Amino acid sequence: MQGLGHPLSQNPHIVSGAVVFSGTRVPVSVLFDCLAAGDPLDDFLEGFPTVTREQAVGALKLAEEVLNGKRHEENSA
Repeated sequence: MQGLGHPLSQNPHIVSGAVVFSGTRVPVSVLFDCLAAGDPLDDFLEGFPTVTREQAVGALKLAEEVLNGKRHEENSA
């Protein structure tokens, strides 16, 4: 999950191993919680200034790929 320019990271020593935005201690689940509550992306970014728009959008795109099966197909090829 970690990699150069990857928006997400996971480390058992950071936030109990939760998936976080790279370089932060902000769990990605907070983004989804905010969006599910109807909060706009800009409100999330304002509340968590260590997360960049690119990271948030990257996380959403990654989730879309996984849910559409594209990520699995790439990893299987």
